Amino acid sequence: MTRAVSDPTRGAAFDLLTSVLDRRRTLEDALDALPELAPRDRAAAHRVAAAVLRRMGTLDAVLEPYLRKAPPDPVRHVMRIGAAGLLLLDTPSHAAVATAVALARARRLIPFAGMVNAVLRRVAEAGPAALAELDGPRLDTPAWLWTSWRDQARAIAMVHQHEAPLDVTLRPGVPAPEGGEVLPTGSVRFPAGTRVADIPGFTSGDCWVQDAAAALPAFLLAARPGERVADLCAAPGGKTAQLAATGASVTAVERDPVRLGRLRENLHHWRFAAEMVQADATAWAPSQPFDAVLLDAPCSATGTIRRHPDVPHLKRPRDVRALTDAQDRLLVAAAAMLSPGGRMIYSVCSLQTEEGAARVLAAQARGGLRHDPFTPEELAALPEAVTAEGTLRTLPSMWAERGGMDGFFAARLIKA
Repeated sequence: MTRAVSDPTRGAAFDLLTSVLDRRRTLEDALDALPELAPRDRAAAHRVAAAVLRRMGTLDAVLEPYLRKAPPDPVRHVMRIGAAGLLLLDTPSHAAVATAVALARARRLIPFAGMVNAVLRRVAEAGPAALAELDGPRLDTPAWLWTSWRDQARAIAMVHQHEAPLDVTLRPGVPAPEGGEVLPTGSVRFPAGTRVADIPGFTSGDCWVQDAAAALPAFLLAARPGERVADLCAAPGGKTAQLAATGASVTAVERDPVRLGRLRENLHHWRFAAEMVQADATAWAPSQPFDAVLLDAPCSATGTIRRHPDVPHLKRPRDVRALTDAQDRLLVAAAAMLSPGGRMIYSVCSLQTEEGAARVLAAQARGGLRHDPFTPEELAALPEAVTAEGTLRTLPSMWAERGGMDGFFAARLIKA
């Protein structure tokens, strides 16, 4: 029992869940705020918390029959961690139960320690069979998202049940690192759980982490050497690097000074050059117009749930409505930065129609921009992502056998 009491992983996972579910902080911010922890313990805590967030509806359904009344939220978090160990993370039964009881005691939930012990022992007795009759994809997806994804909901939610693999984008001319799978679009994929620092070439700046779908908007902008190109809302810089690699003259615009600093550090590490501008893109005007603009707009990020399982617990329908107003303002500003005949790629890592196709229709209705459809030939490596309307729509369920991809929308707009 002493060993269980000193286990830092479960305590840190509890802190992460409390930050996300009770304080509504992102998992990434919560992880950054953790006290000093060994890298291995930090990674393990993240894995436990992410498993709970990814499958929380299912875990709650498993626990529910053994609860005579609803426990306080902190106690529920402890039991979720224990149940995740038992059912999802292959933790030995005695260890999963003992560490959960120890966690309850360590977090001053001593009156509930007996209940934690009894409930988790029942879950351990049921074993994986407890999951057999549950509709996990539906239980783990908030109703408003399930409804909005329509006939794709189940396929998307099934991919969300699993930890995402790790994708990297290579500097031009750099060979694929050993151990990675070269995807049809050119990204290189490593198995889920891969430590990025272990990827050959990462520490030397020869590659950077970027989901395969996230690499497509910059590719579709098709920047050419010598063109003046703007990357709006540019941090952390993966798309800026892609544009700079083409030989274009790139201006990266980022509002947040901390994120701009990270962008600057990343481009230096990757050995790319770009002009840096700290500004709100809706209020900034360049000294001369651009040939092309990449607007990867802030969004609900519902397309990134594979990698960010906190998103369904933090986002609400009202957040999408507020974001669409900001996206419209950015589209107006981006159009004003273009030369006549200049092109723009508008993209969002969202699965919500309101943030994608609806914003393109609204931009056309305001005038000054026309939609220039993509063709399947332009994206020959992933033709199924080109919609009938000529926009890009990737889904987490695409390449499901390979681990899926982020959900992205992108459209090309031309300034009249």
